[in-house]
Amino acid sequence: MTDPAVTYASYLRIDELLALQEPRSDGPEHDELLFIIVHQVYELWFKELLHELDRARHWLEDDEPHRAQHTLKRILAILKVLVAQLDILETMTPLEFSSFRARLEAASGFQSDQFRQIEFALGVKSPAAIGRFPQNGRARLALERRYREPTLWDAFLQYLSREGYAVPPSHLERDVSVAIEPSAEMQRMLLAVYREDPKNAELCERLVDLDEGVQEWRYRHVKMVERTIGARRGTGGSSGAAYLQETIGRPLFPDLWEIRSQL
Repeated sequence: MTDPAVTYASYLRIDELLALQEPRSDGPEHDELLFIIVHQVYELWFKELLHELDRARHWLEDDEPHRAQHTLKRILAILKVLVAQLDILETMTPLEFSSFRARLEAASGFQSDQFRQIEFALGVKSPAAIGRFPQNGRARLALERRYREPTLWDAFLQYLSREGYAVPPSHLERDVSVAIEPSAEMQRMLLAVYREDPKNAELCERLVDLDEGVQEWRYRHVKMVERTIGARRGTGGSSGAAYLQETIGRPLFPDLWEIRSQL
């Protein structure tokens, strides 16, 4: 007996997908469906971002800068979609959100392991973030793996070293679990890239675009939270907008920003 032909619905598992939105409020409240769908879509895009960040890192490891740039451009396009989705959430007024907010109990975007994985892949790693997830669970294991893995920045530095640049050994051999710190020695090397090597200077600019895109997402996310709940504490153990404010303005790749005034 042959298998039935693949259809749009079977390939995308539409029936299962549409069954995943289960509002908890009485009625249910009209806007809870919007809230669920937007956040489920975010998690799907986070999955794709991780897929693409891994791809970009592997292209750098394989000395394929043009392919790495192509992947970075896709990542930037996805980040713009993430920001645009905040416009949809902002159509929900504070009163509309408060009508079902209590039903979230301790649930919060603060608990998104995939977003933490994105941060880890970009060099923002935190042992405390790992500890918030159950041992041996999918999320904990994924975060532990990414905590030990080189970041996109580390792959970039290794690539530049193979291109013949004098990347400081301390940076090539650094502990990949610690934060990326600015370095005057690194900045001198990057200035040489910008002044002498258009191909790799363009790759540097795509990393700046990525850094700026993530910062734009963080800023818009903060403003959306402030608009919706003001200064109230967030669910899931966070301090709400106050916590998110702390994440704004921290560059992922500080050396690429430090050299701007020297070019």
